[in-house]
Amino acid sequence: MTVALAFTGIVLIWGSTPLAVQWSMDNVGFPFAVMARMVLGLVVCLVVLGVAKTPMPFHRTALMTYLSGGLGILGAMTTTYWAAQHIPSGWVSVLFGLTPMVTGLLAWLWLSEKFGWERWLGTLLGVGGLMIIFIQGSASGSTQAAYGIGAMVLSVFIYAISTVNVKRIGGNVSALATTVGSLTVATPGFILIWLLDGGQFPVTLSLKAAGSIVYLAVMASAVGFMLFYFLLSQLQTGQTMLITLMAPLVAVALGRFLNSEYLDNRFLLGVGMILLGLVSYQWGTRTLQRIKLAVSR
Repeated sequence: MTVALAFTGIVLIWGSTPLAVQWSMDNVGFPFAVMARMVLGLVVCLVVLGVAKTPMPFHRTALMTYLSGGLGILGAMTTTYWAAQHIPSGWVSVLFGLTPMVTGLLAWLWLSEKFGWERWLGTLLGVGGLMIIFIQGSASGSTQAAYGIGAMVLSVFIYAISTVNVKRIGGNVSALATTVGSLTVATPGFILIWLLDGGQFPVTLSLKAAGSIVYLAVMASAVGFMLFYFLLSQLQTGQTMLITLMAPLVAVALGRFLNSEYLDNRFLLGVGMILLGLVSYQWGTRTLQRIKLAVSR
């Protein structure tokens, strides 16, 4: 597999995931949709684990890694699915694009990692873009839209906390084993949420919902994971950040053309600020150095 093909694949998968999340809830509700996805996703990952003959460690730090990752998946995915009921799919992807900034800020606080001026600027731009989108959601007259935005922000923080905590534990566990262990921890929680919601299987499952659940389980949870870690092994971390920039654009476009989602100027301004913030966050210093070099010539 070439790097270009893997990069294109992961951008398309991550960009289409928010719309698939919304479609998977078609007349079935989010508890069943997320539970079905995670159960099927765990089965697929277990098959991949067996085929790849990847060892599954169970020492103390590995178990702590699975627990932290699993709780992160449970909290982040539950809030994301709930939010996707109340805001357009494109908003889900754009707001989740704040994750690198929040993760970096928490790593600075907990792990004493560097957080320079370019990251502060990027974070401020991201927060500014978030506020514009939040104000638009509130101005639309829909309280649910404001709640949906708030739930997505909560999802970002849960995911970021889990990511930083997994890094802090340092369990030295392979990415595939971490995914299987985390899903094993999280899946019973999704089943419990579904049971508390009534535990009813849908009488009828539309082709749209069924196809979306299978797509999310196989592509987003298994194939997307493998492509992402393949890219991590082939590219520098900064280069993989391009995925975070491009996936929201794909999500917004798909939401507009396949789901008739309305885009106004304020939302586009908010998107632009978040994406500009991501650029500053990752490449601010390098860009400034190139500008200075060009001017000196």
